[in-house]
Amino acid sequence: MNRRTLAIMAALGATAIYGVNHTIAKGVMPGHIQPMGFVLLRVIGATILFWAISFLAPRERIEKKDWGRVLVCAICGMVINMLAFFSGLELSTPINSSVLVTTTPIIVVLLSAFLIQEKIYKLRALGIGIGLVGALILVLYGGELRQDAPNIPLGNLLFLLNATFYGLYLILVKKLIGKYHPFTLLKWLFLIAIFINLPFGWSQFIAVEWTTLPWDAIWKLGFVVLGTTFCTYLFNAFALTQLKASTVSAFVYVQPLIGILYAVASGKDQLTLLKVLAACLVLLGVYLASKRPKPGL
Repeated sequence: MNRRTLAIMAALGATAIYGVNHTIAKGVMPGHIQPMGFVLLRVIGATILFWAISFLAPRERIEKKDWGRVLVCAICGMVINMLAFFSGLELSTPINSSVLVTTTPIIVVLLSAFLIQEKIYKLRALGIGIGLVGALILVLYGGELRQDAPNIPLGNLLFLLNATFYGLYLILVKKLIGKYHPFTLLKWLFLIAIFINLPFGWSQFIAVEWTTLPWDAIWKLGFVVLGTTFCTYLFNAFALTQLKASTVSAFVYVQPLIGILYAVASGKDQLTLLKVLAACLVLLGVYLASKRPKPGL
């Protein structure tokens, strides 16, 4: 099996984990842990794991000129991205999060045009417009009366913020992935993220009643640390060694299918006509924005 095939499998694996994470992470907030405390737990756990396996990577140092990019990648991918997602998940629903996260490829296209002057063709512009309409439908008209989702419109806006900074992370980290081993890079990214997240999440982190957590909460917390954080960032880092950032971001298409099926099957969310309409518009927009255009389009 060649490395490109393995990269595709890694990207699919990360997407599958993210798909079920929408419901699993929602299940422990805010009853057992608050979102910012949860993010701090994620980065601490991932840091320990990446440093533990770092001996498997070749010995290398981050060059002085690259530390600025490393810092920005940590802020985008391990701080703002995570804080926005978990804060949004506390306020909104698993289905909304799994739909809105699919705006990431659209955002990658827009950011690529701005940062690396990648041309936006007519077909891509149409896709961006359609996808944003679907996202706005959820943000502006997706309000529901749910005890576990106290502010759905605000939560949906935070999901869009999450997608924006995750897309920016994918673009910025691509250059570093081509230069350093993933283990080397990720151990430093997550270590830096601990110190940046500390002021935001420490009070919520120490407020958790760790000694009395039920097993249902323990395995969900463990899944988010080991699966949603350690494995997904490792899988995507490996995928980026063989695939473009826009290609890796396109695997997010699978998330709504997995996320919606899992949320509905576990009884944690329900489909509505509005959600189906918005999801169709977002997915159509993503498809058009990511489709390789014919000459002149």
